[in-house]
Amino acid sequence: MNTDVDLTERERAVVNAFQGGFPVVESPFEPAANAMREAGVELTASELLETLADLDERGVLSRFGPLVNAQEIGGAATLVAMHAPEDRFDEVVEAVNSHREVAHNYEREHPHLNVWFVVSVADEAEVERVLEEIESETRQETYNLPKLQEFRVEAKFYVDGPLQDGGLDLTHQGPAVEPTDRDSLTPAERDLVLEVQDGFPITETPYADVAEAIEQDLEWTLETLARFDREGKIRRIGVIPNHYALGYTENGMTVWNVPDEVVSEVGPEVAALPFVTHCYERPRHEGVWPYNVFAMTHGRSEVESDRRVEQVRETMAQYWDVADDDWDTLFSTQILKKTGIRLAERADANTEAKTGAETDTDTQTQSEPEPR
Repeated sequence: MNTDVDLTERERAVVNAFQGGFPVVESPFEPAANAMREAGVELTASELLETLADLDERGVLSRFGPLVNAQEIGGAATLVAMHAPEDRFDEVVEAVNSHREVAHNYEREHPHLNVWFVVSVADEAEVERVLEEIESETRQETYNLPKLQEFRVEAKFYVDGPLQDGGLDLTHQGPAVEPTDRDSLTPAERDLVLEVQDGFPITETPYADVAEAIEQDLEWTLETLARFDREGKIRRIGVIPNHYALGYTENGMTVWNVPDEVVSEVGPEVAALPFVTHCYERPRHEGVWPYNVFAMTHGRSEVESDRRVEQVRETMAQYWDVADDDWDTLFSTQILKKTGIRLAERADANTEAKTGAETDTDTQTQSEPEPR
C-alpha cells in the first residue's frame, strides 16, 4: 500500500494497531504499549499516549474512544435519495439541510439521484413527517432507503507500515461482564453515552476522567463500557481515523441488483472483504432505483478504488451472473452537510424514568457536542 500521508513509522503502527479492542482498564496505556512491544513495535506507555495526542491534534484521528452504534442507543436513521435539478441545486440542498434531522448529505455521481442524505430521529414515525416536509419545500420526490439487513459497519482504515493486517485486539483486557436483554438505557447509561460519543480524553486515565465527568464510580464505568461493547451498543473502542487525512479520498458507494434469494449469502461474503467499510441490504424503488445491496469502498487513488470495486464484482459473480446493468458505483463529489447523528435526542427518548434509588446526577443531560 502507498499513502502520501506524512506519518512516522511509530505513528503508522499506532494507527494500525488500535482501530479496535483497546483495553478497558483503569490505566490502559501500559498494557496497550506492552502488546505493541510483543508485536515488535518498541514504545513505552507514555510514548503511546503522546503519539495518540499528537495524531488527534493534527486531525489524523477523528477521535480516540468508542464508536457508538446509534441504532442500538435508540431512535432510528434512514438513507434517503432525491434529485436536485441543476438549475435549482443550491435551493434544493439548502432546503434539505435546513432540517435539523438531516445529519449527513452528499452529492453523488448519478444521472438522476444526485443528493443522498441521512435522516436521524428519536422516533421512527418522524421519518415520514420529515420527508413530507422536504418534498413540499423542494417540489422533489424523496426515495426512502432504510436498512433491511446490516452485514458490516467497520470503518477501519489502515496505512502501510507495522501491524497493517488487522492490528491488535485487547478487548479481553477488561471487566468480565454479561450482556443484558434491555433495549432501553438508564439515566446513568444515557449520561455515559453522551459523554463518550465524541471520544475519551487522551490522558493516562481516560476511563477515570469519564467517570468523574458523569459523577459515577470508575468500576461502574469500566463495566458498563465493556458490557456495551458486548451488547453492540459500542461497535469498538480505540482509534477512529480521519480517512481523508490518511489519503482515502475516493469514496465509492457501489450498488447492486442482487437476486433476492441470494442476498443473505452474498452480503456476508462482500462484507468480509477488508476494504468494504459498510454493507447493507436496502429496498428497491420500482422504475427509479433497482439496487438492493450497498457496499461502501474507499481508496487512495482511482486505480485502487477501481481495483477494489472489481473485487466486489468478482465476489458477487460467484453467486449469480452479474450483468453490466446490474450494478453501479456512485462516487461522492462534495459533502453538502455533515453534522453527525443527533444522539442526545435519540438517547433521551430511549431512557428509562429515574427511580427513587438513583441519585440526582443520573438525570443530567449532556448538551450536544460540536461535530468533529
